[in-house]
Amino acid sequence: MPEDRHHAGQAPGRTPDLPPAPAYGHRSIAEVLTSGAASLGVEGFTNTLGLPAAQKICIVLADGLGRNLLKQKAAHTPFLRSVMQAGQAEVPVWLDSAFPSTTAAALSSFGTGLPAGQHGMVGYDVLDPDQDKVVNLLGNWDPGVDPSTWQPFPTVFERIAGEVDVSTVSLAQFDSSPMTRAALRGGRFISGTTSHARTAAAAEAMAASGRSLMYFYVNELDKAGHRYGSRSEQWEHQLEELDATVKRLNSSLPSGTTILLTADHGMLDIPESQRLDFSKDPELVDGVRHTAGEPRMVHLYLDEAHLESAAGARDRLLGAWKARFGDRVWAFTREEAVAGGLFGDVRPAVEGRIGDVMIAARDAVALYDGRRMRPTAMEVVGQHGSLTKAEREVPLLCFAAEGKGRRRG
Repeated sequence: MPEDRHHAGQAPGRTPDLPPAPAYGHRSIAEVLTSGAASLGVEGFTNTLGLPAAQKICIVLADGLGRNLLKQKAAHTPFLRSVMQAGQAEVPVWLDSAFPSTTAAALSSFGTGLPAGQHGMVGYDVLDPDQDKVVNLLGNWDPGVDPSTWQPFPTVFERIAGEVDVSTVSLAQFDSSPMTRAALRGGRFISGTTSHARTAAAAEAMAASGRSLMYFYVNELDKAGHRYGSRSEQWEHQLEELDATVKRLNSSLPSGTTILLTADHGMLDIPESQRLDFSKDPELVDGVRHTAGEPRMVHLYLDEAHLESAAGARDRLLGAWKARFGDRVWAFTREEAVAGGLFGDVRPAVEGRIGDVMIAARDAVALYDGRRMRPTAMEVVGQHGSLTKAEREVPLLCFAAEGKGRRRG
């Protein structure tokens, strides 16, 4: 996507009320692995992010680490603060998450180099038109959904595995999970139960390989944010642990290894009073057959088989949501989202997975369908999925590992 489309006004066909689409193809989470492959000299990839030429790359992805949170909590990250102060030449210091700004969509864009309109992971849970049921794309997948069919494109890992050593370092529970098989398949999997174990295993694996790309996943920050909020002591503790983890990688990986730190999305805290059950208002679900998505990016699917006019039903539904929430939300149609490029180019097989009407939270509010959500879902504090800067902007730190015996910061 050309830079002026992302930064200088409205994209062609975009609803004026919507913010710009993520900078797919220019500066988004989808360009991290592809740029890394290019910086390793693998043909067929473009180094869009301008990463330095390398023989070894370790990409640390901290789930839930928004750009603004890293800046606000800099006192808790002495090592990462020293990296930021050192600068990184022309490499951008932040990226756009995918849309929606949620793990299923963003990690799939990271893993494939594609926007959600192509890879098809368009939310936490979404409608499977073939089964006419809502299916989860992150935890326990529906038995009727094959991850490799739902997301049919080869991952970057699969595309480069024949030329460089490819490895994933993560918790054992993510090895061969449906999400991994859909969007992060390829290479070998290295597990460790603690951050110390994972950093030690990463250093050993990287030292034993030649040209290599490693994906190092950290999920503890996101878990703490969901449960306690990003302003909590528990979240700050996990941020300090992340800082220590990256510092250990800096000192233990082979000298000169390019280390990247990024994230899949940010988050913001939602007060309990603003976690709302929209299903209690009949006008907000009138004519709706299914609801899906996440509390900050709701998909509404119309029951068109029982409606005289789908267009009229959409208009009524949009009007009801706008009357109820005003400028607290962005309310828009699938067509407006596609025209605005929010999902990137959308292939036909993916269109039906996207809601007829979508509601994206604009301020600190979370929207639940209490008819299908467990009560515990409304206990989640830190949330994400929408188009706000807090959710969509993630950091990108780039530096060279100093290796054993030397320390930065």
